[in-house]
Amino acid sequence: MRFEKLSNDKIRIILNLQDLEDNDIDYQSFMSNSSDSQKIFMEILNEAEEQIGFITKDYKLMIEALATIDGDFIITVTRSLPDIDLTSNNKKRTIRAKRKSHKLSNDTIIYEFESFDDVSDFVLLLKNLNITGMITFTKDFSLYTYKNNYYLVMENINKDFSGIKVFLCTLTEFGKSVNNSNLFKNKLAEYGKIIVKNNFYKTLSKSLK
Repeated sequence: MRFEKLSNDKIRIILNLQDLEDNDIDYQSFMSNSSDSQKIFMEILNEAEEQIGFITKDYKLMIEALATIDGDFIITVTRSLPDIDLTSNNKKRTIRAKRKSHKLSNDTIIYEFESFDDVSDFVLLLKNLNITGMITFTKDFSLYTYKNNYYLVMENINKDFSGIKVFLCTLTEFGKSVNNSNLFKNKLAEYGKIIVKNNFYKTLSKSLK
């Protein structure tokens, strides 16, 4: 089991096949919010507090989980302070798990990153996940910079790609979707600066270890 601190209020928990077997965890049962999965997750959170000092008591928790094609389990935990109830002294950790949407409805999809470090971390995680066919899948993806942000422009998306769900779940950890992608694409072409023209993943992954 590995813990990564993404920010003061967000961590990533990565469990390998042995961790999953030892804790009897699978993706479907975890996302069902059963009492057993809640108990297991509380134990994981206690471990996170011991190892990296990520305290969750008295916080609301947002849990996002994905299973990789290699069988690993990646959990992202975001904490936030709850609304204060002055009439109650009983504070508990509340957990809400959500499924992410993996639908692609447009020919062009654009995601915004706040920094190049976020872009690099995204590519590095993809590289570590070792998803078969990623270079081919992303060959028509380009990276732009505009007004101090970075934009991944994805075109000719193969919606039948076997690793597309893992790719999109990973993408949403580091970037956010841009509305009206086709219009914004024209703005980037006119005012933005292109960093990588096509072969986005292949180009950046070579420079990351």
